[in-house]
Amino acid sequence: MLYREWLSDWLGNYVKPSSKMRTYARYEEIVKQHIAAQLGDLELTEITPYALQCYVTKLLQVGNLRTGKGLSVNSVNTIITVIQSTLKTAHSLGLTEEYSGDRIKRPRTSEKRIECFSVIEQKKIEQYILNEKGTRLFGVLLCLYTGLRIGELLALEWADIDMKKGELQVNKSCHYGKDEKGVFRRIIDIPKTQSSVRTIPIPRQLMLRLREEKKKSRSIHVVSNGKNPISIRSYQRSFSTLLKKLNVPHRGFHSLRHTFATRAVECGMDVKTLSELLGHKNPTVTLNRYAHSLIEHKREMMNRLGRLL
Repeated sequence: MLYREWLSDWLGNYVKPSSKMRTYARYEEIVKQHIAAQLGDLELTEITPYALQCYVTKLLQVGNLRTGKGLSVNSVNTIITVIQSTLKTAHSLGLTEEYSGDRIKRPRTSEKRIECFSVIEQKKIEQYILNEKGTRLFGVLLCLYTGLRIGELLALEWADIDMKKGELQVNKSCHYGKDEKGVFRRIIDIPKTQSSVRTIPIPRQLMLRLREEKKKSRSIHVVSNGKNPISIRSYQRSFSTLLKKLNVPHRGFHSLRHTFATRAVECGMDVKTLSELLGHKNPTVTLNRYAHSLIEHKREMMNRLGRLL
């Protein structure tokens, strides 16, 4: 069997029935644009560790279809993961005598530096939004104090907020992609992982503003454009415009989530609690991502202790 034939079977029979629509669309894109185009004409028995390693090297050198340059290490590792999954399933079904995917030497990854806003920058952003008459940017403030991802924020409905208890439920997320009919549209889906379904307490001061926003809102969504939901790209552009207006160095929207986590660490929040609030799979993920902030916090605590001597 040709590898491209198996790729098609794998997508239709093993990925589509058991995966979220977004995951299937991503895998389908990777298979079509990268894997099938380069390895599709090989027989399954010809997918050797050496052939795979040569392919990985090529991706790192000229794998970017748009620029002709190399793909990023993260992109290459994602492609490797898809290849390994296809070959592992083929082997489990007896289509190949051995599984060769585990012998791929992955390119080394380096942990991305976590970017967050300083306390001064955060206060600058907060003051502008609190004094702003419009409600469009209120979601930025919400992210700074809950750590929501942008997809979770823009899918959040007023029904997800318990005004009496002062907490919100994260139970869905939004993204833009092609639906089953191939139409590009806004898609509401369950969160990224099961651990992403969570309850987040809302600070008392923020609840006061939330109640005001709800009275003025004409939408079921907490963040909206009149009655209509706001697209992710549109909200990211609004955020970029805000930073430019305030003369705050540009950082991606996800930096709001990192800022929440960093401030939480600085306030002494334990890793397990922070992990649950962020919706991470386990505290180890949180620890690895915010190790620098934790070390700085411990150093500051020790310095304070030293001043008592």
